[in-house]
Amino acid sequence: MLVSVKGPRAVLVGPPGSGKSTVGKQLAAGWGVGFRDTDSDIETDVGVTISDLFVQQGEDHFRSLERGAVAKGLSEHRGVLAIGGGAVLSDEVRAGLVGHLVIHLDVGLAAAMQRLQMNRSRPLLVGNVRGRWQQLADGRRPLYLEVATVTVSTDGLSPAQVVDAVVAAVDEETEQ
Repeated sequence: MLVSVKGPRAVLVGPPGSGKSTVGKQLAAGWGVGFRDTDSDIETDVGVTISDLFVQQGEDHFRSLERGAVAKGLSEHRGVLAIGGGAVLSDEVRAGLVGHLVIHLDVGLAAAMQRLQMNRSRPLLVGNVRGRWQQLADGRRPLYLEVATVTVSTDGLSPAQVVDAVVAAVDEETEQ
């Protein structure tokens, strides 16, 4: 059984389009806790969008800010924390997730594309969106699985159904 004495009730990880923000907000509301998204924290702190930050400062600078935002979220937040899809690329972030309830929201290409078609502000998905997404997802999936306490597939499910699946998976995990 995994219990985090300090830190978030749960941390959501997964590729773009997996539903971290949408599901995270609903999950937090259902549990009666707050929701926090590290990408939003970064945008608030620097005063520009993640896309603009990539253009103006580059990915390395963004990843540095992201590591700080994740560390701060893990130490300060007690609700549901969604971290950026690429945060798990950092050894520091993966080490920081040890001991926390980490929920990997898994999603396939078709479902992710359907969800992402409305959001054009993904700096790492410029150009061949389908190909680039698949490349990112394939490269990051082993890292998501490495840090995950539980994995929930979101394909073909509404956000409410994903929340139900997450709650069931977490309940099962905490009973062990």
